[in-house]
Amino acid sequence: MSEPKAGLLRELHHGKLLVLPNAWDEQSAELVVHKGFPVVATSSAAVAAALGHEDGERAPWREMFAAVARIARVVPVPVTVDAEAGYGLEPDQLVAELLAAGAVGCNLEDTGHQAGGLVPAAAQADRLAGVRAAADAAGVPLVINARIDTFLPPSGFSGPERADEAIRRGRLYRAAGADCVYPIGVSSAADLGKVVAGVGGPVNGNTGPELDLGTLASLGVARVSFGPRFYRAGLAAMRGSLDELRIAAGMEEPGAGR
Repeated sequence: MSEPKAGLLRELHHGKLLVLPNAWDEQSAELVVHKGFPVVATSSAAVAAALGHEDGERAPWREMFAAVARIARVVPVPVTVDAEAGYGLEPDQLVAELLAAGAVGCNLEDTGHQAGGLVPAAAQADRLAGVRAAADAAGVPLVINARIDTFLPPSGFSGPERADEAIRRGRLYRAAGADCVYPIGVSSAADLGKVVAGVGGPVNGNTGPELDLGTLASLGVARVSFGPRFYRAGLAAMRGSLDELRIAAGMEEPGAGR
């Protein structure tokens, strides 16, 4: 079943905007499908938090892939995984773990979690090429979404150079076999439009004050994802309800009288 689902996921990058509300467990994934979305994407931050860990490859990779496998077992649609920077796994093992979990796509970011900062572009392109070769050898057209972190503060880039470097990396990553690139953290329509035009291939965007779904579509963005936004919204709703319940129960403020 992996090959047809991977093919479908790839095709969905070349039509109308592919909207991916990120899930973190079986119930949230089933809700995404129930509401008619054609793909389930995971959020590493949300999955890690639900498992009791911080984001940034601090959760054991086996626990992360086990969560993905539980999701893939309960939904009939393609599943794409936020695999962070790949957890230090060699390309062959990374692809094998993704496919064993039932995933047909993955995000791979160019932040170096051990050394800090960004991985050199050429080294990241080589890694992506290795992942593509491993997927080809497995006979599954795994959809690789190469995340580009130049717009994040730890990258060390600022101003116009963030978009320029994102374009340079995007072209390298596409040439290495990435199906889509993801310049995370772009807040300006002008910057995102520049990257979309400069890369010349599918780009993943995020919504924001300047970037609603209509604007993203008009810029030529191929897919939009939401990271841990829905997971955090659920916690915020629970927090508000607990505050109301505490007031109704006549409870003291936390820490009062200590």
